Amino acid sequence: MATIEETLVLVKPDGVQRGLTGEVLRRIETKGYSLVDIRLVHADRALLSAHYAEHEGKPFYEGLLEFMQSGPTVAIRVAGHRVIEGFRSLAGTTDPTTAAPGTIRGDLGRDWDAGVLLNIVHGSDSVESAERELGIWFAA
Repeated sequence: MATIEETLVLVKPDGVQRGLTGEVLRRIETKGYSLVDIRLVHADRALLSAHYAEHEGKPFYEGLLEFMQSGPTVAIRVAGHRVIEGFRSLAGTTDPTTAAPGTIRGDLGRDWDAGVLLNIVHGSDSVESAERELGIWFAA
């Protein structure tokens, strides 16, 4: 029997503002993954500091927190066999300019020269990260 994983997917403020949440959800469901929980979150600094803790002190950290507080984020708990790896493939590489066509970032993203990378979505990169991030975004 296959092991079912869960992962965190975020539709970041740029994706929400551009009306791409439905398209992201469509791609997740078309791939065959299950939507377990969805929340519209107005993330505050404390939540974002916990989520991006590994980046604290890096040059892009403050700009990233500012961007992520600039509008609502859609947090999605997604389940499926190898969903962590599968969603990251579906999302495409971090840089939307070089992300492959057919991926979320490749089809829907572009470099806006905004000082912070606006790449529409986030997906957990490991089982450990998924558990930690789901605990942050889906705390009771």
